[in-house]
Amino acid sequence: MAKLPSEPKFEFHNRTRFLPKIDQQTDKLSISASVTDESESIQPGALRIMRWGQWDWPLLISTPERAILELIDELPNKETFHLVDVMMEGLVNISPRRMQRLLEEATSIKVKRLFFFFADRHRHRWLEHILRDKIDLGKGKRMLVKGGKLDPKYQITVPGDLNAIQ
Repeated sequence: MAKLPSEPKFEFHNRTRFLPKIDQQTDKLSISASVTDESESIQPGALRIMRWGQWDWPLLISTPERAILELIDELPNKETFHLVDVMMEGLVNISPRRMQRLLEEATSIKVKRLFFFFADRHRHRWLEHILRDKIDLGKGKRMLVKGGKLDPKYQITVPGDLNAIQ
């Protein structure tokens, strides 16, 4: 224990960047009174309150649906396409209704287009339950990677070695 650093390092992310409407609701959450038993509780904004530790401290965490959108938002500056690709590949049991709501509320065109790019790439079964016509994917091309390949369906550039057209 003596060799561990004494000051923790915190890394902050702007959680309202692509879900501003939803996060206005979550800012008003009263975490301490939200869960009275040992189960988890889904809150507005696809956040979950989980009790942990000896004293059942409330811990606010993202649901898998929200977490993947938060990860995609970190592309390409803080996360790699390969990591997101692997995470999306394993995302087999999400709630299509929760994902639908998050995608409709999301303001980032980049996040929504990349989500569909990766979901199509892995041919997830839950994707057929997402109503794409209710989700605004914007207009025009978006360059995410210099020198990358243009995906013709979503009009985004992705790394050439990701095999954009599958």
